[in-house]
Amino acid sequence: MRRRFPRWINIILGMVLTAGAPVVAGAAPAVAAGQYSNPVLWEDLADADVFRVGDTYYYSASTMHYSPGAPVLRSYDLVHWEFAGHSVPRLDFGSKYDLTGGRGYVRGVWASFLNYRPSNSTFYWGGCVDFNKTYLYTAKSVEGPWNQLTTINNCYYDAGLLVDDDDTMYVSYGNTNISVAQLSADGKTQVRTQQVFSSPSNIGTLEGSRFYKRNGSYYIFVTHPANGQYILKSTNGPFGPYTAHQVLLNMRSPISGGGVPHQGGLVQTQNGDWYYMAFVDAYPGGRVPVLAPVTWTSDGWPVVQTVNGGWGASYPFPNLPSHEVKPPTGVDTFAGTALGPEWEWNHNPDNTKWSVDNGLRLQTATVTNDLYSARDTLTHRILGPSSTATITLDYSGMKDGDRTGLALLRDSSAWIGVKRDGTNTKLAMVNNITMDGNWNTTNTGTEAASTTISGGRIWLRVTADIRPGTGRQGIFSYSTDGVTFRQLGPGFVMGNAWQFFMGYRFAVFNYATKSLGGTVTVPRFELSTP
Repeated sequence: MRRRFPRWINIILGMVLTAGAPVVAGAAPAVAAGQYSNPVLWEDLADADVFRVGDTYYYSASTMHYSPGAPVLRSYDLVHWEFAGHSVPRLDFGSKYDLTGGRGYVRGVWASFLNYRPSNSTFYWGGCVDFNKTYLYTAKSVEGPWNQLTTINNCYYDAGLLVDDDDTMYVSYGNTNISVAQLSADGKTQVRTQQVFSSPSNIGTLEGSRFYKRNGSYYIFVTHPANGQYILKSTNGPFGPYTAHQVLLNMRSPISGGGVPHQGGLVQTQNGDWYYMAFVDAYPGGRVPVLAPVTWTSDGWPVVQTVNGGWGASYPFPNLPSHEVKPPTGVDTFAGTALGPEWEWNHNPDNTKWSVDNGLRLQTATVTNDLYSARDTLTHRILGPSSTATITLDYSGMKDGDRTGLALLRDSSAWIGVKRDGTNTKLAMVNNITMDGNWNTTNTGTEAASTTISGGRIWLRVTADIRPGTGRQGIFSYSTDGVTFRQLGPGFVMGNAWQFFMGYRFAVFNYATKSLGGTVTVPRFELSTP
């Protein structure tokens, strides 16, 4: 039986997102020289925990049912980011995350913490899973290897980690009732926990804790989902008492049609400047990061610097040196023996059924007629406001009943790909693949168009418009020579409801409807923008 959300989670799920007024449209808003534009990275990267180690900035995000979980991004200027690794190598939280003992959609890695402990040169990640217990992982480098340190039998929901000046580690967490826990010196156990703040009725729900210390005062940065941000301050130690202060409420969005910037975290540069990295609800694409400078009042409260009363579509570039990072667009030929950190599987993969080394090789790992139940579906975030994924597909090793291709994956999905039935092979565009509100499959799809193919190799392409709003489409096309592409089937209208939380992704899949044994190879994946 599916575990139900606690009542307060259902309250959050019933809230209505507040859309911001139009400010920006298009991929690259016109900005003055020496300025950056928001969003700083138009990809689904919610619940940011952002911090600095030396001259390097790190960013951790939620991934829910995708594996590996909790990606870590790296930057040197807070504007240009690259994927560096994952804090959770595998979702070792039960068989439902393997798509064998159920399914873990909209579970798994929620808002979690990532921070660095200078005393032992170690990164610490922690997150509560399934409202049950908190998992802690550590690594000496964000690239890994990451290893599970311990589990704590307390749910640090939406948690933030502070490493204090004396090296003591504290975790702030909770929903509406905010608590602080002290960890043992080795980080493996909870020494003490205490509720430090209860949100008054005139503020309402608070969650998404991030924990800081500045000028001797302790701060817990919390969000009012999905339209506000507050900060709690204590001048009497980490256990309070705390006083609340409103940072923003219903602030105008920098993204046309997007929601109010909220949640995320604060970070101070090596030059002493402060910034706030929030996210904006921007469905169907997901929740995307936006950056604004912050100043502090004389009595110790942060103030977001606005432009004409709203979160700026652009700001002066941070006073930080430039440093090259890997761009989000480009070609992946799957060289080497590991996937790049920008890739994540839909649930945990069966690692005996895939490999890379001069191409991605996918054996069928599941017998099913349901894309949502198929293991070893490999996903990539869509780059907004629109982008195109193109794969080269060698389908010569398919077996009778196999299905393979390139999908737009969410709770309403569609794909273009190859169907092999007996001796017949055809290319099809399939839509109307849907889930209900409990993430059970309600429809396994309708073939909207098809054409006969031969030769064993084809190029598949999906172009996705993920600007916030209704009616945004994905267009599916194919090529037999890699040069000339033809659309197959109608445009697919993507859903923009927020309840699935994660945005649409490009997804490469290969599953069997009759028996295992088939194989396909993807020699090349390309992500491009107009």
